[in-house]
Order: sequence, then structure tokens, then C-alpha cells
Amino acid sequence: MFSTGQWIFAGLFFVAFVGLIIFSYRKDLKLHRKYYKGTLYILLGFIAFILLLFLLKTYLQP
Repeated sequence: MFSTGQWIFAGLFFVAFVGLIIFSYRKDLKLHRKYYKGTLYILLGFIAFILLLFLLKTYLQP
């Protein structure tokens, strides 16, 4: 399906992409802490809402 060169390229691209994301996040960490306080609670609210919908779908099926 994929050649060896394509697999190598995909692996190197993935490693470089993840490394760049980690580097960028670490560079902006002070700004994230300053301007995005409380976003963890919003994320937890979304996850709880999705779990609630899943549970309702599971238990209300005939």
C-alpha cells in the first residue's frame, strides 16, 4: 500500500510536527496561564455533556 520511503517521510513528519507543537506551546505557556484561566472547567463541562448524551442514548433505546 505504502512504500518504505512514504512510511519514513510520514514518521519524520509526525515527529517534527509534534515537536513543533510542543515547542510552540512551551514558548507561550506564560500567556496561556494569564489569559486562559478557567478553560479547564469549560472542557470538563463539554465532556460531561457528551457523556450525558451518550448515557441517555444508551439507556433510552427500546
